Amino acid sequence: MNSESRLSGRLFISKKLFSYHCSRISDLKKTIFITSGLLLLFSAFCFSQKAHFSLSTDLALQHSFKKEQRYWSVGQTVQANFAFTAKDGISAFLSYYSNGKFNNNLDAVAKSFSTSPQQIHFVNKALMRYKHITVGWKHYLKGNFENEESWSMYGFAGLGLTMGRIENSHSVNIDTADYSVPVYKGKANFKRLTFDLCLGWERMLGGGIYFYNEARMEIPTTDYPSSYLFVNKNAPLMGTLNFGIRITFN
Repeated sequence: MNSESRLSGRLFISKKLFSYHCSRISDLKKTIFITSGLLLLFSAFCFSQKAHFSLSTDLALQHSFKKEQRYWSVGQTVQANFAFTAKDGISAFLSYYSNGKFNNNLDAVAKSFSTSPQQIHFVNKALMRYKHITVGWKHYLKGNFENEESWSMYGFAGLGLTMGRIENSHSVNIDTADYSVPVYKGKANFKRLTFDLCLGWERMLGGGIYFYNEARMEIPTTDYPSSYLFVNKNAPLMGTLNFGIRITFN
């Protein structure tokens, strides 16, 4: 009777876990579908209008704001800009960054009361890096796309995709057959859909070349859990400070 009860309990838990993961996958598919639809609308608008094209590149200083996941790294962004009016257009970004390092002080807990010791303290040393793509709307709050006389200010809002990689190493060798750990050792990839915001300014240097400075935020909209990330909810939450040049092609 006891063995049957344990078997029934395990089957119940397995069904619950399967149902949970199915619901998460379904939510992720819906978000991807909505994002893809918006990107298609952006693309259709691009080809239906006469656009002025410019190309940008910059150096970025990135900071991870989430507690237990804070670090600094450097990176680069390449942008394609399509201006349909003097003040409005679409921009597409591709960004990539160096490894960021952070540590977590954690405890492994014994799975059985007979295991000694019941807890093992260890430090998880993590390396995180990722690439980010985003497409969105750019609007000039002051000045315009081809302002040659003074400085211009603009805002950006878009949808993005983070493609990250995490590598964890533990300070103590822990047997996971006997202990539960809050974060796994090893390497793994993860993805997040994001809502991206940016505020920037620029000034013409001459010959259709502009210098610009931007502050960006990448806000995760999905938090599908990974056993290799100690913090999953609304993470990673990234901000960058970017300095670069934009070259116009008319």
